[in-house]
Amino acid sequence: MAMAVQRLHKDAQVTIGPWIDRGFYYDFDLPTPLSDKDLKAIRKEMQKIVRMNLPFIREELSPAEAEARIKQINEPYKLEILQSILARDSAAPITIYHIGETDHPAHWWDLCAGPHVESTGAIPVDAFELESVAGAYWRGDEKNAMLQRIYGTAWESAEQLAAYQHLKVEAARRDHRKLGQELDLFSIQEHAGGGLVFWHPKGGITRHIIESFWKDLHLQRGYDLVYSPHIAKVDLWKTSGHFDFYKENMYDQMQVEEELYQLKPMNCPFHVAMYKDGYYSYRDLPKRWAELGTVYRYERSGTMHGLFRVRGFTQDDAHIFCLPDQIASEIKGVLDLTEEVLSAFGFTQYEVNLSTRPEGHIGGDEIWDTAEAALRESLAAKGWNYVVDEGGGAFYGPKIDVKIQDAIGRKWQCSTIQLDFNLPERFDMTYVAADATKQRPIMIHRAIFGSMERFFGILVENYAGAFPLWLAPVQARLLPVNEAVLPYVQEVDARMRKAGVRAEVMERASIAKMIRTAEKAKTPVMCVVGAKEAEAGTLAVRLYGGEDVGSVPADEVLSRITAASSSRSSKF
Repeated sequence: MAMAVQRLHKDAQVTIGPWIDRGFYYDFDLPTPLSDKDLKAIRKEMQKIVRMNLPFIREELSPAEAEARIKQINEPYKLEILQSILARDSAAPITIYHIGETDHPAHWWDLCAGPHVESTGAIPVDAFELESVAGAYWRGDEKNAMLQRIYGTAWESAEQLAAYQHLKVEAARRDHRKLGQELDLFSIQEHAGGGLVFWHPKGGITRHIIESFWKDLHLQRGYDLVYSPHIAKVDLWKTSGHFDFYKENMYDQMQVEEELYQLKPMNCPFHVAMYKDGYYSYRDLPKRWAELGTVYRYERSGTMHGLFRVRGFTQDDAHIFCLPDQIASEIKGVLDLTEEVLSAFGFTQYEVNLSTRPEGHIGGDEIWDTAEAALRESLAAKGWNYVVDEGGGAFYGPKIDVKIQDAIGRKWQCSTIQLDFNLPERFDMTYVAADATKQRPIMIHRAIFGSMERFFGILVENYAGAFPLWLAPVQARLLPVNEAVLPYVQEVDARMRKAGVRAEVMERASIAKMIRTAEKAKTPVMCVVGAKEAEAGTLAVRLYGGEDVGSVPADEVLSRITAASSSRSSKF
């Protein structure tokens, strides 16, 4: 693609062009903005290059020779990339790839690590597409030049490309930002601050249902609920290490009575502070403390994306303080709870990763051996397949990550179970062991949703906005055919609300219009009420999607909806 761009735009300067999930991008410094028309021309030029069947030829150079060649073609960004490679490793091999022999009229080269296919002809000419253009700062720093980033995708066949494009269209139809506005679930008010979520009544009630389910289940599984402040003195964050290692993601401090306070980016130091406020023996452990705690993290404006990346969000946090020989049973309990929670929302296919000790880790090998063995034992007991990321753990402990698969096959990182040997040490946490000595507890960080905002966005896209009956903001809409049936409709509405059914009476209009409005709002149950239904004490039930259930006694409609709510079902 970079070759095609420079063949069409002689003044284009190339920067970087990595592969990403489902495609690739390349950043260019160009004096004029690219349009969709330009993308079509670039793709056409790429197809010409493919048909030339030019070989990819690897050449290894000395740093001095590479620098000389880059300067010769006046590519300052490539020169900076070369310098950054050598700064990381002065002995790193420096390679360029030629497209075509050096004496070929179309010859082109780029600084690249490779590898590549043997020739451009090995790339299916009808299996790649250029998708969009976006702005991107060089090196991701807004102080640097603004570049033009071209996104593309490439596949092994035209059929695979077509399948991907269908998925892309489906993903756009399910976009939570679009549906959130259409269904009046939430908004992000830029005038009030980017990345800050305003939960509207309909989104708010669904969030309340999710949170209530989460809290009730945690209480049943032996957790205690805790609440912590939104700010704390900077000293707490210095003790935890966040101030030194996470400062770029934290907001500036605020001064309160000549002391500096900090908005919390994490909940964990607060739970540690609560633990420190007590006195525990080995008989008191484990302690399981759960909190839906709102945190605040700085994100650059260009990185935020709907509910998926925001500046203020609520983590479904929990921390377990336990003995070393309790790790396996506690992790197994967390995995069971994770499955129970996620499956309630229809997520039953998972991708599981176990990340082990990296170089430079803290803590002795004995505790790492114990912890890693416990995680493997727990996963084996669960019967879950998993991939080991050797050396991919945090410096303070191994972890398990769980990705869920949604209705159209996309995978989302949600649940994390992280062991921590660092905070207990930094905060001097102890318990009294059986031999009366003071020992460090094991700390387990654990989140199932990850954050309420991101999980809610995933749910909206997974359901395409059509929440199952137990989660729907409005479970039933009552559609009065005429004014005469309003007393009966209002009576049914009152009975439903008293029973906990989320019902609404629609404003009078034609039946066709009321049904269209209810369908557009993705209401699970629509109840048409005419004179016949009012006289018989029934409701003419129609389900979202068009299924006509027919005439059903009002009490039965009510009992079916309440049964669906209690069993967390989508079935009427």
